[in-house]
Amino acid sequence: MPIALEDILHGYLQTGDLKVSTAESCTGGLVSHRITNVSGSSAYFPGGVVAYSYEAKAGLLGVSWDTLNTHGAVSEETVLEMANGARKVFDADIAVSISGIAGPGGGTPEKPVGTTWLGLSTSKGDWARHFLWDGNREENKHHSSEAALQFIIDYLEGKLN
Repeated sequence: MPIALEDILHGYLQTGDLKVSTAESCTGGLVSHRITNVSGSSAYFPGGVVAYSYEAKAGLLGVSWDTLNTHGAVSEETVLEMANGARKVFDADIAVSISGIAGPGGGTPEKPVGTTWLGLSTSKGDWARHFLWDGNREENKHHSSEAALQFIIDYLEGKLN
C-alpha cells in the first residue's frame, strides 16, 4: 500500500523548522483535515482558512476585489493571492491554496466543472498549477487535496524553479 501524501509531508516537516498553512475554497478544509490527521502535525501546521465566498477571500486572505472581479475565484491570480494571504496570516514558510469548481453545477464553457487552480507561496517564490478533474464532487475534492499535498512535497524536494 502506498504511503499517504500527508505522511510523506510529515516526514519532511516533523522537525518543526518549517511551517505550512492552507487557504482552501472548493476542498472545504480537506487538505487541512488530511494534514492534521497525522499525529505531531501541530509542530508544523499553525492553521488554515476555508474561504469559500469572495468576501471571505478578500476579508480573511487579502485577495483584492479587482482580482476577484477581473479573473474570478477560480484563477491563477486568485490562488496566488490566497496563498500569499495564508502565509502572512499564519506566519508560515509555505502556504498552499485551492480554488475550483467541484461540481456538479457551477461550470461554464470557459471554466467547466472540474477546473481547479492551486497556488503555492514561499519566501523563495510563488507558483500555480491548473487541473481539470473529471470526477464527481467528492472525487474532484479528493484529487485537489492530493494535488495540493503533492505541490508542497514537490517544493520541499526542490522540484519547483
